[in-house]
Amino acid sequence: MYTLTYVYRDSTAVLGPLAAYFEPHCYDLCAGHADRLVVPRGWDVVRLPAAEAAQEEQADDLEALANAVREAAAPHAPAEPTGQGIEVGRRGHLRVLQSAPADPGASR
Repeated sequence: MYTLTYVYRDSTAVLGPLAAYFEPHCYDLCAGHADRLVVPRGWDVVRLPAAEAAQEEQADDLEALANAVREAAAPHAPAEPTGQGIEVGRRGHLRVLQSAPADPGASR
């Protein structure tokens, strides 16, 4: 993606990397339209080099952010408590626990 910026007073059009913010007199273009850009007779066009490395970094950052959001949104099964007793009954989401029998090897 590219951003086309123009200044009537200077009869200049600038085609550069996609802008991060909105400004009047700016238009976002796809690569196909940017390649076929024609300006009015007497105008100058300035084509800034595409910052492909910066775009790749942004893509990597965006992918990392998307992965972090997916991980945070994924349902996590709560770990079952261990060593806290034996379940002897259940009513809905509540459980009735009985104390676990004492470890036969442990002294009191």
